[in-house]
Amino acid sequence: MPEPRFLVVRLGSLGDIIHTFPAVAALRESFPRSSIVWLTHPRWSFLVQTSDLASEVWTVETRTLASLRNVIRRLRHNSWSAAIDYQGLWKSAMLPFLGGVTRRIGFSSTAIREFGVPLLYTERVETSKAHIADQNGDLSLHAGAQRRTAPVNLQIPEGDQASVCSLLRAQRLERYIVLSPGGGWRSKCWPVERYGSLSAKILKEFGLQAVINVGPGEADLSAAVIRAAGDAQPLPFTGSLGQLMALLKNATAVVAGDTGPLHLADALCAPVVAIFGPTDPARNGPFRRSGIVLRWEGAVTTYKRGTEADESLMHISVDEVMNALRGLRAAA
Repeated sequence: MPEPRFLVVRLGSLGDIIHTFPAVAALRESFPRSSIVWLTHPRWSFLVQTSDLASEVWTVETRTLASLRNVIRRLRHNSWSAAIDYQGLWKSAMLPFLGGVTRRIGFSSTAIREFGVPLLYTERVETSKAHIADQNGDLSLHAGAQRRTAPVNLQIPEGDQASVCSLLRAQRLERYIVLSPGGGWRSKCWPVERYGSLSAKILKEFGLQAVINVGPGEADLSAAVIRAAGDAQPLPFTGSLGQLMALLKNATAVVAGDTGPLHLADALCAPVVAIFGPTDPARNGPFRRSGIVLRWEGAVTTYKRGTEADESLMHISVDEVMNALRGLRAAA
């Protein structure tokens, strides 16, 4: 009997792909010789490759007609045992549908936010799990995996590790704490001024310099943190995804909101302090559950994008984050 050939669809983004890895790892563990083709956005091809879970990584830009035509043609020219849509959006569900995949697995309407998407699936999976990674795991179970999730070991290219080590040596940094103030949703981001105050307290109490990680277009955030930090002079960092992985993996701790760098740090087994506001950590928190999650007890859960920090984040003080960092140090 031939080995199954799976199409995995998860186009983005950073944190969501991280939360899909454990489910695909369970699929790979159960079908070690099968072909698993992961379809993603070109921006995240490298990330998927670091997981070493996919036999092939295909990319598609869903906003480009030529890219859509190309990937649909490729899908139709291959045979598939099943397609698993871990994303649950129209743009992800339509790809195996238009690609002629006969068995299409996805979530039922109770777990999907875009109305009508399950109509494109031949098999709709109900899930009662709280965390999104476990929900993804229910899709893998339905596809034949022996368990819901499995461990993931992300591989960091040697060149990226070497370049980050060189940067840190130039700054005479052996131990450091990464602060990541940015994110796609500013409503999920703790105020930058507090990251600055936190940098100063980290240096004073722990004798460690903070490294401020920001992504492309977020230079204003690192500048604001540095101004608020005063004489602490945290080090700004903007690098490639591979370099960010190297930075996070070797950090003494990582402090961030519900953003991609937080979940990447968690996947790399770095100690994390997760600052949550409008999103629910029971669903979207660090999956390893070995870090410390801070959330105001009066926070109201919402998944609507905003341009300013959610009010609930104002209730989390710098001292609370310092206490969490002390807890990580005590547990180390």
